[in-house]
Amino acid sequence: MDILNPHDKFFKETFGRVAVAKDFLYHYLPQSIVQIVDMDTLVPQKDSYINNKLRESFSDLLFSAEINAREGYIYFLFEHKSSPSRDIGFQLLKYMVEIWNTKISKEETYELPVIIPLVVYHGEKGWGMQTIGNMIPGYEELPKDVQEFVPTYKYVFHDLSKLSDEDIKGEARTRIAQTLFRDYNKDDWDFFESFFRVVAGLNELESRQAGIEYFETAVKYAFSSGKNLTPADIDIIIKRIETVYPEGSEKLMTIAEMLREEGIEKGIEKGIEKGIEKGIEIGAKRRETEMALNAIREGVDFGLIVKLTGLPEEEIKRLAREMGN
Repeated sequence: MDILNPHDKFFKETFGRVAVAKDFLYHYLPQSIVQIVDMDTLVPQKDSYINNKLRESFSDLLFSAEINAREGYIYFLFEHKSSPSRDIGFQLLKYMVEIWNTKISKEETYELPVIIPLVVYHGEKGWGMQTIGNMIPGYEELPKDVQEFVPTYKYVFHDLSKLSDEDIKGEARTRIAQTLFRDYNKDDWDFFESFFRVVAGLNELESRQAGIEYFETAVKYAFSSGKNLTPADIDIIIKRIETVYPEGSEKLMTIAEMLREEGIEKGIEKGIEKGIEKGIEIGAKRRETEMALNAIREGVDFGLIVKLTGLPEEEIKRLAREMGN
């Protein structure tokens, strides 16, 4: 259960669900946009516009939808760095141009759909909207008619780091995801206290199975933050889950067992690696010693033997004494 980028996986498994995306957009898009987006036409697209170099810092999701009774798109860009990117406005513009370019190339049309860009951020440092104008020194001092030459624009900005528990709205999965993203950087037990507090909301979902399935998704993300958890800690977490969301206790025990097995396997692998390293070290020492013994027999100066073998002079003298030289 090794998760290379837990933020990306959790974000896509949560917000990639149409029901969660609709719920989130309904609660966090400006009402003027909500009124013209037909949420029932929301369809996830397979395309991603993040290059491999940036995948550790960003995730994205693209949805098509009818916006103002015409074809349009809603583009989620999720930044999961600890500090904000100053070039986020520039990055977004590149992705939007790529979406439009794909549209033109595939359909041979020059009618561009509207794209509503939405940035979700959950780093430790709060920040405000970063536009292309922010990247141009002296932009605010330029005359208005000159500023018009700069392709600056706005986007919907959702800063999770600033949200209180009361600010986090929506159905259970929407609330759980936002809470866990917001608190990911907290100390392990503070983070798990948040987890225990929100996971009980899974009882609200449409079915018991839906709750258990999402519980597994959330638990895997939660454990990815608990880098210092001991087996005793995991036992405590299991007991707490039995009280706040008993439906998930069996699933949690299965995941915990997988974690224990992985821990044992990693320990064995580490031991094997150390054994190999030790064997190489012993072999090298043996070769150096044999070289020193041969040099001593030939009457080579001790100082030169030190340079040839890298052994300390005291070691060479000891070997010479044992040989009777």
